[in-house]
Amino acid sequence: MTGEPHPVQPTVKITVVGGHQAEMTLSGDVSALLLRDLEARLADARLQQVEHWVLNMDTVTRIELACAYALLRAVTGHPGTAAVRGARRTVLRTLRHAGLDKAAAIDA
Repeated sequence: MTGEPHPVQPTVKITVVGGHQAEMTLSGDVSALLLRDLEARLADARLQQVEHWVLNMDTVTRIELACAYALLRAVTGHPGTAAVRGARRTVLRTLRHAGLDKAAAIDA
């Protein structure tokens, strides 16, 4: 045993609130292995039909740059607004490196 925590299995969940806002909750270690699934979820019709997205990242332990870029592409391709909530400092660093802070409000 190395004493390092095991990565948490990543999950992506979408909830629509009142037909105008959607919340996408990401959790765990969001690695490139999740990229195709993440991109498919980001293309979900429910996200395309709302005015505002909230990306809840309270329980994201790590995100790889490829996934951060996927989030950026989805947010910039959406006509509404987006906000990121609850991201840890290391996750924020990756999101900012991808430029997501230029396209979405980030609440730390």
